[in-house]
Amino acid sequence: MLVDSHCHLDHFQGQEQADVVARAKAAGVGIMVTIGTRLGAQAATVREIAERYDGVFATVGIHPHNAGEHPVPTVDDILRDADHPKVIGIGESGLDYFYDKAPRPLQAESFRVHVAAARASGLPLVIHARDADADIAAILEDEMGKGAFPFLLHCFSSGAGLARAAIRLGGHVSFSGILTFPKSEENRAIAAEMPADRLLVETDSPYLAPAPLRGKRCEPAYVVHTAAKLAEVRRLGMAALAELTTTNFHRLFQRSRAA
Repeated sequence: MLVDSHCHLDHFQGQEQADVVARAKAAGVGIMVTIGTRLGAQAATVREIAERYDGVFATVGIHPHNAGEHPVPTVDDILRDADHPKVIGIGESGLDYFYDKAPRPLQAESFRVHVAAARASGLPLVIHARDADADIAAILEDEMGKGAFPFLLHCFSSGAGLARAAIRLGGHVSFSGILTFPKSEENRAIAAEMPADRLLVETDSPYLAPAPLRGKRCEPAYVVHTAAKLAEVRRLGMAALAELTTTNFHRLFQRSRAA
């Protein structure tokens, strides 16, 4: 069984959404996580999607792009939206200095509140990091000093320094279709050196379709291509890679075992 640890099923509507889930299952993808980017209505949507389909889970949180749209949430705000058996994580939250859609101080404040929610709930924090490696690492280091919390660097496209810092702090790293791109030698080198028990794969669909499907709208079924590349990088058979990443997923997202 394969796992797509990060996708956005709310971008697909109606019968199209059902077809996307069916194609993923036909491709051997047994678990998908549809991701929260806002609280309130969007969090309700991802919870409803998780309820609708077997093998689909959700996270709730505020994406750094959206951090300036509303007041910074409280920990209780996040935990209320996370109070559902199929909500297995907090986020995605983090820092994005590439688009800078929200002021950086607001992104950081929101990120720290999400960390606190992950710490309070025991649910892993799904982290978005783009062009902000040093600040992500510094915040993780500082917050870990206040008490441990589980976390995942999703759609990893940062440098080796952040990956190593995450591993040292007990985190996991998830690789997307970027791993398959011809110019992603550094990404593949980082994937090759990560401890085996910290690896996950994802699509981040509908974004970042892997080779040989670049240019198409991505969907969870395509995680098989990223998994195949990760298996190649790690010198594993596909079945062994699938077993490894599924085991890692359930160890990190512990609520998935009970749902």
